Amino acid sequence: MTWPRSVVVVGASAAGLAAAEGLRRQGYDGTLTLLGEEEHTPYDRPPLSKQLLSGSWEAERLALRTPEALSGLDLDLRPGSTAMALDTGTREVVMAGGSRVAYEALVVATGTRARRLPGTEDVTGVHVLRTLEDALALKAGLALAPHLVVVGGGFVGAEAAAVARGLGCEVTLVTDTPQPMSDALGSDVGAMLRQVHAEHGVRIETDVSVERVLSDRGRATGVALSDGRTVSAGAVLVGIGAQPNVEWLAGSGVPLGNGVECDATLCAGDGVWAAGDVASWPDPVTGTRIRIEHRTNAAEQGLAAARNLLAGPGAAKPFSTVPYVWSDQYDLKIQIHGLTRGADQFTLVDGSLEQRKFTALYGKGGRVCAAVGVNMLRPLRALRALVAARAPWDEALAAAAEAQTSTSSTSSDSNPATTGRAR
Repeated sequence: MTWPRSVVVVGASAAGLAAAEGLRRQGYDGTLTLLGEEEHTPYDRPPLSKQLLSGSWEAERLALRTPEALSGLDLDLRPGSTAMALDTGTREVVMAGGSRVAYEALVVATGTRARRLPGTEDVTGVHVLRTLEDALALKAGLALAPHLVVVGGGFVGAEAAAVARGLGCEVTLVTDTPQPMSDALGSDVGAMLRQVHAEHGVRIETDVSVERVLSDRGRATGVALSDGRTVSAGAVLVGIGAQPNVEWLAGSGVPLGNGVECDATLCAGDGVWAAGDVASWPDPVTGTRIRIEHRTNAAEQGLAAARNLLAGPGAAKPFSTVPYVWSDQYDLKIQIHGLTRGADQFTLVDGSLEQRKFTALYGKGGRVCAAVGVNMLRPLRALRALVAARAPWDEALAAAAEAQTSTSSTSSDSNPATTGRAR
């Protein structure tokens, strides 16, 4: 296959940068343009709700690459450039202001944006946490606000609640799930996390939603809950998920749904590929279409899109991964391999919830779908292979029990596996 003379990557975060680097590593020497909507060069997002918000890092530490490394890629790097439309007929990206950027091959890596509560766009003190500016605004708001209300009990909300408590703020976390993060980790682990947050002084309201943000003269003063109660607050963080940035592709012919709908090789049409949070692709084993908003997946898919773009449709390989995500909350390091959502089986493999140090397997349809560890890095790695193989549940339990037994003589916190149902 003849390589394209020009490649444009739209989206200058982890996936877009990985795609650009992947192209150069494989010897691509054509014109390579990296367009980013934000004014910054590529930076890392996971530290936004952790190190940057807490003040332990300055913004400069978030940079994914040094200026010298970026220069070495020989990129036409354009931060502050917003793509408004795509003309697949002429193979041009239409930019804000009307200029056009031509391409022979295109990688869409436009990621996601934070969901907001309707009617709060112009209310001072209502925050989301997706960009560097979001994190800095929330950090400044916490310095002034005596009380933070976190709307949503997912990763972002739980991490921000932990950081805010560390900064001395009063914090109320509101979630419509039975426990914080229980939609991802199940009720047992969720209950453990709820207890940890409560011990650190977080007020937690579960099984209730926020109906609206209360305000006075354009400034947030609290939230109204679905059960009629109100909670006062000087700042409100909305952490209710994200939505893929695909609106600019409307009418382009690129298939859209919950993201850019790619095939198994991440190809979304003639000369168009996608990677990262915006990409929806069929799982090569189950055929189910999935979209993953994880930092490691973004980097892996960027590299895969680059490989397949140069290989061409005939030689492109299906993308497969074991998703990985982590969360830091107080002294807990929570790590997940695989996809836990929808799991109908759960078992502890090692350690205990009471000790807040354990590994666990999650199953779906009789097969392992994920492994979770809290403060047990090395034992969790041993379970990753079971996730990758989608091992039958009973076989996985036997293998995990055997591995746990073989290491019990050197591990003082190992307990026999227990089983229970994930909720």
